[in-house]
Amino acid sequence: MKKNGIMPALMLVVTLASLVTSRASASTANSFVAGWGDDFFGEASIPDGLANVIAVAANYSHSLALQADGQVVGWGDNTHGQITIPGGLALVKAIAAGNDHSLALKSDGTVAAWGDNSHGQTNVPGGLTNVKAIAAGTYHNLALKSDGTVVAWGENGNGQSAVPGGLANVIDIAAGGFHSLALEADGTVVAWGDDFYNASTVPGGLTHVKAISAGSYHSLALLSDGTVVAWGDNSKGQTSVPIGLSGVKAIAAGGYHSLALKSDGTLVAWGDNTYDQTSIPVGLAGVKAIAAGVYHNLALLSNGTLVAAWGNNGSGQSTVPAGLTQVIAVAAGSSHSLVLKSDGTVAAWGKNDAGQTSIPVGLSGVIAIASGDNFCLALKDDGTVAAWGDNGNGQTTVPGGLSDVKAIAAGGTYSLALLSDGTVVAWGDNGYGQTNVPNGLTHVLAVSGGFLNAQALKSDGSVLGWGYAVYIGTTTNAIAISTSYAHTLALHGDGTLTAWGGNAHGEATIPAGLSHVKAVAGGTAHSLALIGDGTLQAWGSNAFQQTAIPANLTDVIALAGWGYHSLALAAGYPVHIFLPLIEK
Repeated sequence: MKKNGIMPALMLVVTLASLVTSRASASTANSFVAGWGDDFFGEASIPDGLANVIAVAANYSHSLALQADGQVVGWGDNTHGQITIPGGLALVKAIAAGNDHSLALKSDGTVAAWGDNSHGQTNVPGGLTNVKAIAAGTYHNLALKSDGTVVAWGENGNGQSAVPGGLANVIDIAAGGFHSLALEADGTVVAWGDDFYNASTVPGGLTHVKAISAGSYHSLALLSDGTVVAWGDNSKGQTSVPIGLSGVKAIAAGGYHSLALKSDGTLVAWGDNTYDQTSIPVGLAGVKAIAAGVYHNLALLSNGTLVAAWGNNGSGQSTVPAGLTQVIAVAAGSSHSLVLKSDGTVAAWGKNDAGQTSIPVGLSGVIAIASGDNFCLALKDDGTVAAWGDNGNGQTTVPGGLSDVKAIAAGGTYSLALLSDGTVVAWGDNGYGQTNVPNGLTHVLAVSGGFLNAQALKSDGSVLGWGYAVYIGTTTNAIAISTSYAHTLALHGDGTLTAWGGNAHGEATIPAGLSHVKAVAGGTAHSLALIGDGTLQAWGSNAFQQTAIPANLTDVIALAGWGYHSLALAAGYPVHIFLPLIEK
């Protein structure tokens, strides 16, 4: 399954394309790290032998650990060099992870930064010294100085880097998606930046605060009595603090979920559970510190136990085989289903007329899956690809020597592979040029396969397509794409959409005023959009009621469309199938 909000046209689960950061949490040496939640880039897969960790930090798709000797270790996505630790970096005493960048506070009070610099977030202000704490937001940073003042740099489109005049006596800082928080010595909180979901509107009378944390669009405060206060976006229940929660000693805000570490070393979590990020591992105890990324979490342990990581745990389909557990990803073809389990194995069910549910003997070490019309792909942890099922167009004949693959996508009867160097390889049906990857195509972040054309999202936010010319389009400033049978949807960072391609049923005609979109999906002739408040909007063909959204369907956290049906996953409920399943 893709992360970054980019889903192959035939995938069953759609992830949300939102960005955030979390703060690092400190602990004692000789600790071990546990991770859980989304692991598409390996951000929840703890490196073998990692020990003597004293702090952790997590973000959208990478993780950091600070060791007792002042060294930093990074793992997960490295598209922007965010886990390429600068040579000679040493004597680090604190770390922070931004969306695609990283920060380190050195013992001499200076700050080092590396990774994405598209908004100046790694341009540490000249002369910045005497820093005692750091925080990283999506594209901005905060530094708390020893005199109690705050310095900010990076993106300021929402005022998140515009430190309020006269702010002083600060003892703690937190950077959210597009807002900032400061805790003052008197136990009060000051907030600035994006306030669309009231994340920067501090509750009246809030006092006795001893710690703060900021998520995508929500904020948390830990009070001196061990209770927690939350405000801002609650579309996934992330600000609905569990009744009776007390004895809390640390907090962490993820993308759309929240964590609380209790004084007895156990955890409590609430909010979005798309990737099991609020499903605390059974038996997890003795936790010393926590960090929350967008879709994954890290916990520092001191008992020598290393807990494995896992992600999305199933689709909720009523036809799931009995006893199927530990599922971390799912994909759907025309009439079959495919799941990836946490042990790296794959299971499948449904039609098998082309061998699409006959898993290759010995297949293991799988980290991602994709399904085409009647075939399947699996990406292995060594960067190679396995394929099976229908091969009528060569779609399961993986090119010899293909390696260093970091993502896969399946079109109707062809396949795509995104390599770690940002280039794309395609094979299979080329009747319309859908496997003729443009010469010189580089810096690709994601790929999506439609029936007759393919699309690539580049690091500069532009989209490039190839294949059937009638269906090809482009745009700029995109953060996610979804290519369906004949049309493509592009989601922009401001929550708006662009569409192109087939429009016979209005599927590429964006409804007037549509905004605050978090995720998109499309079927053969219809389109779906997940809004920030957890509701859905649909347009295009309704011949099979595929755009007839059920009444009172709310709190949606994921959606998918394929053929002539739609799926919605709502928090706390099974998957809603709100129109007939049409077998093609």
